[in-house]
Amino acid sequence: MEGFNTAKYLELQSEKILERIDKFGNKLYLEFGGKLFDDYHAERVLPGFRYDSKIQLLQTLKDQSEIIICISTNDIEKNKIRADHGITYSKDILRLIDEFRGLELNINSVVITKYNKEPEAIIFKKVLENAGIKVYMHSYIKDYGTDIDLLISDLGYGANEYVETTKPLVVLTAPGAGSGKLATCMSQVYHDYKRGIISGYAKFETFPVWNLPLKHPVNVAYEAATADLADVNMIDPYHMEAYNVSSVSYNRDIESFPILRDILRKITGNDIYKSPTDMGVNMVGFCIEDDSIVSEAAKQEVLRRYYKALSDNKKGIMSEEVVKILQMLMNDLAITPLDRIPVEAALTKSKTNSCPAASIRLHTGEIITGRNTDIMTARSKRSVKCY
Repeated sequence: MEGFNTAKYLELQSEKILERIDKFGNKLYLEFGGKLFDDYHAERVLPGFRYDSKIQLLQTLKDQSEIIICISTNDIEKNKIRADHGITYSKDILRLIDEFRGLELNINSVVITKYNKEPEAIIFKKVLENAGIKVYMHSYIKDYGTDIDLLISDLGYGANEYVETTKPLVVLTAPGAGSGKLATCMSQVYHDYKRGIISGYAKFETFPVWNLPLKHPVNVAYEAATADLADVNMIDPYHMEAYNVSSVSYNRDIESFPILRDILRKITGNDIYKSPTDMGVNMVGFCIEDDSIVSEAAKQEVLRRYYKALSDNKKGIMSEEVVKILQMLMNDLAITPLDRIPVEAALTKSKTNSCPAASIRLHTGEIITGRNTDIMTARSKRSVKCY
């Protein structure tokens, strides 16, 4: 069963992006939060959402858009791994380029951020240029976010290479968080205004869903997904003050908003946004058609995250603190570990056979179980019958 209308979402989200482009004189830098490809979290918590919805949207706007991919020098140096693909951020950049080219989406360039003469960044720059990709270097800025006058000067954003763009919509994406997308957007807006070009910034968002309640299961599931980052959903105080309307944002956006507001004010001379909610383009909440289906799916996602954290904790790759956070989120939703539907069948199988067991629930609702034998583990069973 589906509780989310993807066709409606694509239509409304595209509409709002086009409105935002018009608001800024036909030039918008749009930072994509979360995963651009393979958004399986959204697909799990919003049954009916398609994992490639964001790509579908970009394809409808491809004649009006171009893409900048950002990567931090720190992540190049450390060979940071993208957990879902098991490859380094550097290799993921090459993967993204191949994906975009295959979809005939316009890649403008790659921006290497936080650069401070590291040799690894220069080597990677050459790799990209050999693949026919333009590369720009954005320098590490000391005291970033604390000295606004320095940022808005030739020693701050002005020291960054200007990325020449030609389309009304410039999409900023990256392999993961901390890649410098926001700073690149602000740098571009700064350079545009110095050149007499009116441009603006917005953020493409999916979670948290601003117009759902703070403790709605979909928003709690987002906290579960980011428990290892200690992200916390919050009522946006700036939005409440400006409009007397309750909306949901999260701690990092709320904490960084005053700085971002001051940067945009100093560059443009105007208060463009009154709240973090204002900055986002997020029509997810308007496309939920069956809240009960979506709520149940989100609860199951919280439980899935809990069991994964337990497993990772036993492997020594996840802290006990993350498990405790997930337990508190389960309490918020009044759910227990046994509410994960296949769990009870696995526990019963294990108790009956006095050995480790596993279970899986098929899309038909049928639950299949397996147990350890001398030949195979429980998860290796291929038969659709119980052993």
